[in-house]
Amino acid sequence: MAGQCTRSEDKCLLAEYLFRMSDKLAGKVIRDPLWNTIRLDPIAAQIVDTAEFQRLRYIRQLGFTHLVYPGATHTRFDHALGVYHLATVALGRIRENRRIPPEVLQGEHLIPYAALLHDIGHYPFSHALEELEAEYVPTHHEEVSGQFLASASLRDALIPLGSTAPELLLELISGQSQIPLRGLVSGALDLDKMEYLRRDAHFSGVPYGEVDVSRLLQGLALLRDPDSGEYEVGVQEKAVAAVESLLFAKYQMFRNVYWHHAVRAATVLYKRIVEEAVDIGLLVSHELVGPTDEELLYEIGRRAHEADGEAAERIGTRWLPALRQRRLPKRALELTAADLAGRQVEDWVVSGSPHKRAIEDDLALDLGLEPGEVVIDFPAKKAMFQLNVLVERRDGQIQRLGLGGLPGLLDLPRLADNLYTTARVLRVFTFGQRSILADDLIARITRPTGTA
Repeated sequence: MAGQCTRSEDKCLLAEYLFRMSDKLAGKVIRDPLWNTIRLDPIAAQIVDTAEFQRLRYIRQLGFTHLVYPGATHTRFDHALGVYHLATVALGRIRENRRIPPEVLQGEHLIPYAALLHDIGHYPFSHALEELEAEYVPTHHEEVSGQFLASASLRDALIPLGSTAPELLLELISGQSQIPLRGLVSGALDLDKMEYLRRDAHFSGVPYGEVDVSRLLQGLALLRDPDSGEYEVGVQEKAVAAVESLLFAKYQMFRNVYWHHAVRAATVLYKRIVEEAVDIGLLVSHELVGPTDEELLYEIGRRAHEADGEAAERIGTRWLPALRQRRLPKRALELTAADLAGRQVEDWVVSGSPHKRAIEDDLALDLGLEPGEVVIDFPAKKAMFQLNVLVERRDGQIQRLGLGGLPGLLDLPRLADNLYTTARVLRVFTFGQRSILADDLIARITRPTGTA
């Protein structure tokens, strides 16, 4: 077989390895409630068997959403397997196009494993901690992935992919790769979005995340940008309605599930526990990399009980038990887009800045609560409707589908600002039943629209 190989060296090594191992190690077949049968090749099976990947069994995909939707206890492990499966299907669809020059498929052998490993660096309870300021969280989970890819067991599992595989996979996961197929792993139409929307809706028991994944996969293609001449992952016109279903599903899931008021209440309590633990020295930020959900909560609780001081006492005897027993912060105030009409929320409200914390603690004092027991929450997801993808029209013309959509073909992105504004709700949570006058808070955290 080696003598017949004419492809790149790393791809040849992979093909030879899989051929040699076909009789010795058949990979694994996994039953999945969403995609039915997922077949892992021998390399994927070895990756899954590492301690680093097994850790994902204990990282909940949706953080604290299970406190509202009890079925939403699925994990990053399940999701990663699903993205790997979709990657193998998508590559099969793309390879069917015989017009693609062979060199454009450079790096295709890495795509399934980048899909499998794309969430390897996730923090406990998934995305919640990424909302904290930089002094609390070392970096984004996609960059943390490098620490896991450097582990001895994962590097051993990746040996058949070539000596530079860990670095190349990290580039794909972090969106830094230049290979034409990179959009399958990180991009406007990446397989991660298709998988998590379907899986999250399924396990939450809601109808909002229905995405026509089959049609999307059938419509994927490697298209040549008419401006740059470079190839990238795009979509054929026949699948544009499925792209629209993905965008609208994302909007519905954020509005009804991800940003549900009780999910946000649990999330702000968890973030406040971690912030306070770091501030008083119970944790240092790099210790947030590596533990599972329950490991982190246990360790914070153990250290809080051994420490002195009012803050440690609040964490150990009140805040952590409240989180575990679903005694969540209450909504003292809730402001929708209609309530905020004509007003611009200050940028610092989205952050965890000292200025915001000072206002929160002033409110806590006024309401008879302790420091840290008022949280202003205004979640953000600016890229909710982000689109930057090539479309092959039925007449063969290739056009760029951007934030404005394509008039007469896909108009939903033109409504993006209005939909995003509608999905967002500004809430003030208090660790005890309280109420706040809307006018007083609006005057403190907003300004008239159009003013600096």
